[in-house]
Amino acid sequence: MSSLPLDRKRPQAPASGLAPEEIAADLVGLLHRSASAEEFAARLSSVEALPDALRGKSGLVELVRMAMALRNRLELHEQRERGMLAVIESAQDLSSHLDLQGLLKAIANRARNLMGSHLCWLTVVDAKTGEFQVVVADGAISQRTGKMTAGRNLGVAGVVMSTRLPFFTPDYLHDKRFVHDPALDDTFRDEGVAALVGAPLICEDNVIGLLFVADRYHRTHTALNVSILCTLATHAAVAINNAKAFAEAKTALANADLARAELERHARDVQGAAEAHEELTSLLARGASLGALSESVAQLLNGSVLVLDEAGHVIASSRAPGYDGTAAQAYSPNGPHSAELARALRESRQAGRSVAAFAHDGELCRAIAVIGGNDMLGAVLLFRHEDLHGISLRTFERSSSVIGVMLLSQERMDAEKSRDVSALLRTLISPRQGEPALTQDRAERFGLDLSLPLSLLVMETDQSTAGFWSRRLHSDPVLGGQVLDEVDGVMVLACNASRAHGVLEQFGAFARRELGQAYRGVMSRPAQAPAELPALYAALRRGLSVLARLGMRGVVIAQNEMALYSVLFETHDRSSLAAFLDATIGPVTSHDSKRGSELTSTLLTYFDSNQNAKATASRMGIHVNTVRQRLANVEELLGHWGSASRALEIHMALRLWSLSTDSAPPGFLDE
Repeated sequence: MSSLPLDRKRPQAPASGLAPEEIAADLVGLLHRSASAEEFAARLSSVEALPDALRGKSGLVELVRMAMALRNRLELHEQRERGMLAVIESAQDLSSHLDLQGLLKAIANRARNLMGSHLCWLTVVDAKTGEFQVVVADGAISQRTGKMTAGRNLGVAGVVMSTRLPFFTPDYLHDKRFVHDPALDDTFRDEGVAALVGAPLICEDNVIGLLFVADRYHRTHTALNVSILCTLATHAAVAINNAKAFAEAKTALANADLARAELERHARDVQGAAEAHEELTSLLARGASLGALSESVAQLLNGSVLVLDEAGHVIASSRAPGYDGTAAQAYSPNGPHSAELARALRESRQAGRSVAAFAHDGELCRAIAVIGGNDMLGAVLLFRHEDLHGISLRTFERSSSVIGVMLLSQERMDAEKSRDVSALLRTLISPRQGEPALTQDRAERFGLDLSLPLSLLVMETDQSTAGFWSRRLHSDPVLGGQVLDEVDGVMVLACNASRAHGVLEQFGAFARRELGQAYRGVMSRPAQAPAELPALYAALRRGLSVLARLGMRGVVIAQNEMALYSVLFETHDRSSLAAFLDATIGPVTSHDSKRGSELTSTLLTYFDSNQNAKATASRMGIHVNTVRQRLANVEELLGHWGSASRALEIHMALRLWSLSTDSAPPGFLDE
C-alpha cells in the first residue's frame, strides 16, 4: 500500500495504476484527516479518468462518491455539534451574570462565527417610534451600520414582521420581494452586503426585535443554519424579556420602599393639614374677612398670597412677616405671565389640585382655581422661593376650599344686592314707576335721594357684555357702592346730580384702565324728579345709537350735546350720516384736509358765537380780519348761507362733525 500524506496540503490524485484496495485506503485517510471537499472532488476526477476497460471502475467511482457522501454527513454532524454548542453556550450565558448589552453582543458574535458570516447585528423595537433600532453589531466596517433604523414595513424587517418567520435573500440590493428603504440600501452598499438572513425575536407572541447575519458575497444558507439562528434569536428575546422583568421587579421593590416612607410622611402630613384646616375653618366660623383668611394662609405657608376674582383682578392680598419676595406686587391681570397663569388655572380646574404656574425673579407662583358648583369664583396664588410639598401643599389646597366658601357667601350677598339694585333701576326708568314710597325706601338703602335732582349715565362696550362689566364695577373699591346694573344690553348708572361730576371722573378712570377705547356713553342733564327719568333714559339710548353710528369710542358725551341729533338721526346709519356731512360741509372739510387750513373749526366757532366775528376771533385767539377772510373763503366754497334754514343745516352738520372727529371740542369727561 502506498504511503498517503495525512496533512492538508494540496490534494494529489492517486496514480492510475493503484489497486482498488489502495484507493479505498486513500479515501479512508482523507476521511480521517477531514479533507476538504475539493480533495474528494479531485479523487473522483482521477477515478473517473481511468480507462473504461478497467475492471471494477464503476465500483471505484461509486466508492469515491460514497466517501464524499460520508464526508458531507460528517461535516453536517460537525456543523450541528457546533450549533448545539453555540445554543448551549447562549443558554449558559442567560443564567450567568452578564449584563444585557454584553449578553446580546455575545449572541451576535456567536451567531456570526457559527454561520461563518462577515457581519451580524441585532435590533429591538423602539417603543416610542415603533421602528427597529440596532443595539449591537459585530463585524461592521461602517459606523452607519451600528446606527441603522428600519421601519416596520420596509426591507427584510417588514417581511419578518408580517410573517413572523425567518427570511433569507441571497442578493438583498436586487431582491424585489419587499419594499426597499433607501437609507438602509446606502448603508448596505457601504458595507458591501449581498446575502442576508433575518430571524425574529419573539416574546409573548410579539416580535420585539430581529437578529441578522450578512455576507459580502452571494450565499445560500442551509435550513440548519437558519434554525440555529432562530434559536439564538429566541435566546436574545428571553434575555431582553428577563432584563425587562428584572428592571420592573427592581422598580417595584424600590416603589414599595418609597410607598412605605410615603405612608409615614402622609400620616404626619394628614395630622398637620388637619390642624391647619381647623385653624382656617375657625377663622371662617368667627366671620373673619377675606383679608384675614389670606393673611393666615400667607403665615402658614411663609409666602405671599393673592386672591383673584373671576376676571383675574386682586380682591385680597397678604404677605408673611419677614418674607422678602416681590413677585406678588408685580402681578397684573394682563401681565407677562397671564398666558401661563391661564393654562395653570385650566389644569387646576380639571384636576381639582394646585398647579405650578410660572417663575418670576426667583419665586415660584403656585395657583389653584376656586370653584363654586360649576362656576369658577376666582383663584388663589401663592408666591414662594421654593415649591410646596406634603403638608404645605395640602394646606394650600384646603385653604382654597375655605376661601371658596367665603367667596360663595359674598357672591350670594352681591347677587341679592344686585337684584335689588336692578329692580330699583328698572323701576326708575320704567314708564310705570310703581309706588313712590317703596321706590324711595329702596333708593335710600343704596344712598340715592330721590328728593334731589338725579343724573343717568348710559354706556355700552365693545368687549364682553354689559352684565360682566357691571359686576366688575360692583367689585371696584371706588365705584362699588353706586346704583348701576345692566339693563337691556347697556350699563345704566344713577346718582344724585350733585355727585355726577365726581362719579363721572371715577368712571372715566375705570373705563380707561379696563376698557381702553372700547366704550361709549351719554350722561343726562339733571332730572328734577324721578318722573323725568323714563324720558331721559329713552333719549340717552337714542344718543348712544347716534354715537355708535358716528363710530365714536372712548368718550362720554353730555346729553345736551346729543339731544337734537338723537331725535333727527337715530334711524340713520353711518353711511347716511357721512353723506349728510359731505353734502352740507364737504367742500370746507376737504379744503382743510388738503391745505391744512382751519375753515371748518372757524365756521363752527362763528356759529357758536352767535355769528359774531369779534367774539369768534377772541375765542380762537386770532385777528378779526382773519376771521372775516376765512368766512369769505367758506362762502366761496359753500355758496351763500345767510338764510336761517341754510345756516341751521350747516350748524347742525358742524356740530355732528365736531362729535365725530379728533378735532372736536373736549368731551363731557374733560369738561
